Formats: sequence, C-alpha cells, structure tokens
Amino acid sequence: NQTVQNLFQNLNIAYFGPIDGHDLPQLVSELRAQKQQSGVRLLHVRTTKGKGLKPAELNQVLYHAPGKFDYLTGKVYEKDESHLPLKFQEVFGTTVLALLEQHKDIIAITPAMPSGSGLKAVIDRFPENVIDVGIAEQHAVTLAAGFACEGVKVLCCIYSTFLQRAYDQLIHDVAIQNLPVVFCIDRAGLVGEDGATHHGIFDLAMLRTVPNVIVAAPKDEIDLQQLLFTAVHTSQPFAIRYPRARGFIPEWRAPLAFERMEIGKAKQVRHGKRIAVFSTGTIFHEVELALQQLENETIAHVHFPFVKPLDCNAIESVAAQFEVIITVEDGVAAGGFGSAVLELLSALNFQGRTQIIGIPDVFIEHGSIPELRKLAGIDAHTIAESIKKFSSNNG
Repeated sequence: NQTVQNLFQNLNIAYFGPIDGHDLPQLVSELRAQKQQSGVRLLHVRTTKGKGLKPAELNQVLYHAPGKFDYLTGKVYEKDESHLPLKFQEVFGTTVLALLEQHKDIIAITPAMPSGSGLKAVIDRFPENVIDVGIAEQHAVTLAAGFACEGVKVLCCIYSTFLQRAYDQLIHDVAIQNLPVVFCIDRAGLVGEDGATHHGIFDLAMLRTVPNVIVAAPKDEIDLQQLLFTAVHTSQPFAIRYPRARGFIPEWRAPLAFERMEIGKAKQVRHGKRIAVFSTGTIFHEVELALQQLENETIAHVHFPFVKPLDCNAIESVAAQFEVIITVEDGVAAGGFGSAVLELLSALNFQGRTQIIGIPDVFIEHGSIPELRKLAGIDAHTIAESIKKFSSNNG
C-alpha cells in the first residue's frame, strides 16, 4: 500500500505493489509502466509456489524438484532405486544420524536446504539438533561460529555454490578464531541441469587459501563417513565437499565401524612407472576408468582425500621417482588442487613435466553430468587422451 510508509520508502526507493503475480495482464501492464519510470524502484509481486497444481501448492517441498510427474494428477513417477547406491546427501544424513547416537550435542545448521542436504531424516529423529535459518548463508556460518565458541560441535550444511555468499564469514568468524566448525559442502563439482549458478566448482580454490581450514574430498561413501567422524573429533575448521550424485558402493546402507582418517594422508591405489596421476574427490572414478582404457600403460594413481594439508611426503616420493605428474579435479583448474601440488613441486625443484586437468576458466552452463564432464575435459575418455600425450610411445 503506497499510502503507508515502509522500509523501502524510508531508504528513498520507490515502492509499487504488492500485486498478484499470477494475474498476467496486470503484471505485464505494471512492468510496462515501470519501464517509463526512472531511478531505483521496487515492484512487490506476490506468487504462490506451485500455483495451478493443487498437490504442488500443498506440498511445496516435494514439488520443488520432483522430477517427472503427471501434470493432470500431480502423481510423481517413482523409480525402483533400491538396488542403486545411495545419494551422497543420503549417505551424509545417515552418517549424521549415527553420529548423533554417539554425540547427542551435535548441532546441524542449514540455510533452507534441510531436504537437499539430507537432513530430513535427522529432523524427524532429532528435531532439536537441526536449525534451518532460511535463505541466509552468512547468518548460518556466523551462527555456527557462535555455537562453536560455546564448545558445541556444529555442522554447517550448505551447498558449495551458496557457501560463496558466506566467504567473508568463513574467514572472519570461523577461520581467524580457528573454531571447529565442520562445513558439510554438498553439490560440489558439476551439478548438471541447474546450470552456471549452481555448479560447485570454486570451493577448492576458495578454501585452500584460508589458514586453519582443513579441506577434504571423499572418493566414495566410506571416505565420507570416516571424514565426518574425523571432523567431529578435530579442533579446527574442517571442510568436506561431496557431489550431487549417487555413491559407488551399492551395499552401503549404514555406516560401517567408524575410524579416524589420518589428516593429510594420501593413498596410492595403483603403482606404475614414469607417469603418476593425482586425483581428489569422486573424480577418482573417472581417472580409474581412464586408466582402464590405457591397458598397455603402467601408470600410478594416488588418491588425495585431503587437499589441505597435502601429503607432502607422498608428493616428494613420487617426484623423486616419476617423470610426469598429472593432477585431476572437478573444480576450477586455476588455484585449486593441481595448483597446490605444483606449488609444492616447485619448492622441490621437480624437473619433470606436469599437467593440471580441471574445469577451464569459463562458466559451465547446464547439461547432464556426462555432457558437462566431456565439455570441461574431465571425463574418462579425455583424461585418457591427455595421459596418452605423455606415454612412452609419444615421448
């Protein structure tokens, strides 16, 4: 109501509305009128989520991203996925439930993503242990810092692309004070059809530059489980990034025996000569597929669950034995995992050849994960072709 002074008018912003966003003739008319206005103005449009489909209006969470459904009845077409591995968000939620059985004082904070982050089952079982702050990522991080100041073990559950909004709070409220907040970073790497705004490709480069922060990336469900267990028993900021994807172990349905991972320790999974490939996170599996294509090559593969701190001993050992070191990641090539490795190799005066395989310096648009990996050059076939350039047959 324009006769009532409001916040925007107090800030000298012209305010119009509210109007019904579902009345298209009125909305178009108002937008045309706004084109004739000058200066800063705000048009208040009211809409109802799911408008036009009663089931969607009544169940906004389910129909936020329901997949295929019957537009006449609202029935969602469900597939039998019981034989498939769990999604990483489900692995996360299941593991948090198991951790809460041991540590009743763990608090999980999320900025309006309880379902997407896998916390719905946790809310059903431990409603007092989950706080949804709404779409307020900066507040989520600062609130997590506040809990940590009081000695509470806190999980800050946030999508990679949205953590970017809270980079200042991560540095000033958490890292400078060295507070033991666990950042559970979902949707890391390429996310598919959500497009350029939702890809979580900057987190490794963004986080590894911040002092005190441990940065980890699991290759599978067991890694994620053990990293979470390790993180809640660590007294400094701990970031774990994992993808919007299914896992790789169909039989994983509940956490196995918890074991702490040695922080900063890499694991060599293939032995070889001349060429060594380093990978971090779930891109591990694309690398393995690539190496399987190179049947005549003997190539070493080292998995780095920790991007920070790096396993300096493992890198130094490889540098002393191999002529070529290739790094692979599903984050930006500029400033990420590969850059960290090359910085260390430079300090070691490594004389061999190197290559960083990662997301190029462009914004990746929407598409399926296989399509986008191929476009970015981090699919198994392209990785294999990159390695071939260094094979003994090609000098």
